[in-house]
Amino acid sequence: MTTLKLRFAPSPTGYLHIGNARPALFNWLVALKSGGDYLLRIDDTDRERSTQEFERAIIEDLAWLGISPHRIVKQSDRLDRYEAAAAHLREKGLLYACYETADELDRRRKRQLQRGQPPVYDRAGLRLSDEERARLEAAGRRPYWRFKLSGRNVAWDDLVRGPCHIETGSLSDPVLIREDTAPLYTFTSVVDDVELGITEVIRGEDHVTNTAVQIEIFEALGAFPPVFAHHNLLTNASGEGLSKRLGHLSLRGLREAGMEPMAVAALAVLTGTSEALRPVADMEELASLFALDKVSRTSAKFDEQELRALNGRLLHQTPCAAVADRLVGMGVGGGEAFWLAVRGNCEILADAQGWWRLVSQPARPMILDADREFLAEARAALPPEPFGAESWRDWTTALKERSGRKGRSLFMPLRQALTGLEHGPDMTHLLPFIGRERAERRLAGEEA
Repeated sequence: MTTLKLRFAPSPTGYLHIGNARPALFNWLVALKSGGDYLLRIDDTDRERSTQEFERAIIEDLAWLGISPHRIVKQSDRLDRYEAAAAHLREKGLLYACYETADELDRRRKRQLQRGQPPVYDRAGLRLSDEERARLEAAGRRPYWRFKLSGRNVAWDDLVRGPCHIETGSLSDPVLIREDTAPLYTFTSVVDDVELGITEVIRGEDHVTNTAVQIEIFEALGAFPPVFAHHNLLTNASGEGLSKRLGHLSLRGLREAGMEPMAVAALAVLTGTSEALRPVADMEELASLFALDKVSRTSAKFDEQELRALNGRLLHQTPCAAVADRLVGMGVGGGEAFWLAVRGNCEILADAQGWWRLVSQPARPMILDADREFLAEARAALPPEPFGAESWRDWTTALKERSGRKGRSLFMPLRQALTGLEHGPDMTHLLPFIGRERAERRLAGEEA
């Protein structure tokens, strides 16, 4: 069998966002499941907006997600390949020069719309004589280059959308090369996919029309098109598309907000599929849940609150070994016992810092006047150290018998005095970290 070759092709013009993570991960998971190759292609032909800073950020963000490309290529290193492909198309009469300015094209489209005509380019460039072209160039006009579409019905079997077809006669001949000689995505992507041997192209449904055009370019270059899959797009909660330019929910920002990479990956992949959103431990587990035929045809809405909830659910089942080094780096002590005591109350890992401060540093107790006598009795009944797994149960059982309190009236005043909070980790596990000395001071109403 042929080894699958897939690619993710971002432009280094901004930070990757959660919507970009979706095709990046879809391609990665297909490669992972099939034993295929994953190519990262940096589409940096936009000289004005592409930066090395964003290029480095793309590689860092993919690594944070758990994606390790087998190969990285840059389009700026392949300009000679695009020039050669363009020369081939010119020889075949399929790439022709045009000279209109942006304003002229805009006015022409408006006139067509006013007449009830589709705003399709009229191929005026094809009708220019050699003398007319020379006169335009002498006046300072520089040509841009369009690909001559066949106008036929282009069909393909999409791995997500099923049978698809588009009449290219309803489309404008696409611009492949700008007047400043910069080749554009529609063209460069095809040249790269041919020469790099890409077998499957998995990308957002906003590229469906591009696919019909690009299939014609593949064929014009004498190549077989890859298999295509166009997935639904992630939108924000109000249904608007996500934008790298506007900085919507960047992976960098989500990381800084404390989101775990596998929570981000699970949400980016499973939202808008037939699989229920759930925590996953690693890429292998996520790959086992993913398949292109599970992707819905409807839009997939991203909810940041849903991500935070998922992040918490993931941490609640994360073993200490997976986060031990990070906890130490945060100054959190207590080892595995402490992590197991507090992880169920952590929405992000940094929450563990707050719980560690609570047991290891001064805290302000919460004491109601009605509970002072009971808490003095509780203080006198504190069991001897060392506190262990049975200390809380033994202590509260004895207090129940002495005071006659039970349920909330027994446990809540103790929690409030010892932690200053009404909710939190199980006191059975927290009390040993608070220790007897701090417990005595807090029960007495002293900050300890």
